[in-house]
Amino acid sequence: MGEGEKARPHLPPSPPLPLILPGRHKFAMRRHSFAARDTLNASRTGQPSPMLYYLLFPLARRFPLFNVFRYITFRTAMAAVTALLLALVLGPPMIRLLKRRQIGQSIRQEGPKSHLSKAGTPTMGGLLILLAVFVATLLWMDLSNRFVWIGLATLLALGVVGFVDDFVKFMRRRSLGLTGKGKLVPQFIVAFLIAWAIGQWAGRGAISTVVTFPFLKRAFLDLGVLYIPFVALVVVGSSNAVNLTDGLDGLAIGAVGIAAGTYAILCYVTGNAVTARYLQIPFVAGAGELAVFCGALVGASLGFLWFNCHPADIFMGDVGSLPLGGGIAAIAAMTKHEMLLAIVGGLFVMEAFSVIVQVISFQTTGRRVFRMAPLHHHFELAGWAESRVIIRFWIIAILFAVLGLSTLKLR
Repeated sequence: MGEGEKARPHLPPSPPLPLILPGRHKFAMRRHSFAARDTLNASRTGQPSPMLYYLLFPLARRFPLFNVFRYITFRTAMAAVTALLLALVLGPPMIRLLKRRQIGQSIRQEGPKSHLSKAGTPTMGGLLILLAVFVATLLWMDLSNRFVWIGLATLLALGVVGFVDDFVKFMRRRSLGLTGKGKLVPQFIVAFLIAWAIGQWAGRGAISTVVTFPFLKRAFLDLGVLYIPFVALVVVGSSNAVNLTDGLDGLAIGAVGIAAGTYAILCYVTGNAVTARYLQIPFVAGAGELAVFCGALVGASLGFLWFNCHPADIFMGDVGSLPLGGGIAAIAAMTKHEMLLAIVGGLFVMEAFSVIVQVISFQTTGRRVFRMAPLHHHFELAGWAESRVIIRFWIIAILFAVLGLSTLKLR
């Protein structure tokens, strides 16, 4: 096994040396080095402690095969498989329950007319995704890793906001739930708490306030006290961008799975000192464990997609889209790839940007740039079949993910 495979080796490697940068960039990179050193010292406390490791490790004395439970790559794969199986097994009974309770989707009259036939389709399926992610992550994560707990807390808190929004829609039997202000205020409260936890509770000095930029090796920006508001803005923006993308069967959950798989790779290399030094990216000790969380997200996404693909048997609702978008943003912040999220989640950026452009254009000139926003509705009204829009947008999401990974080397 290569160094970095274990979540917490007995003799962890030294943090990557700071780059030799001109002038004002030296201090920023030095802060990266200090944060890595402090986090590394805090992590020298023994072996990883996943729940299943506690239960099965005694068998490793007789069956060495059980030693694999200590390795991040194995536990990431198993978290993905566990979440996938949970979603596949629990999906049918949840769909029947939602139908029995008549918890169905309300379709707004202003949307594409082809969507009116979807009225009554069971919604709030995001509960299935969250359940699969939570169970799989708790089984396979290192229980002492605070980064993963922050990721789970993000899903839970924003899931509550999404649940309230969906519940209001259900009670009022309309497509509009909470008002814009009623949704944004709790989102920002949650986002600021998550940002504070990333900067403070994860371990003082664990996360630097320095922001790096894709493709640029020597460009750094130390936000200082503005870092927490910045992370909060990223979390809220990502949460709502995924929510806007969730307008076609399987579109959003497929793109979420692609982004989560990409960040699983980024988490692993960021938490591996040798790889981080080679790629000249910030090293964050303990961030590799977030790959397990990402693996669970990928598995749950695939499992839910089994029922959400066109024509969908169930919709995720805001209880799914809001926490998934926020969760990926939290991962980006904890791995110090905040700006890279704009590329990895490029499809979400496109969808959100189309809405912003449409609103500004209509309010200032009275004209619409797109036939309808978000962008996927524009292509629907242009004559593309729904399945064609979904698959082509998935291809775009994959291209963005590949481009994001390429920035690790193209600097």
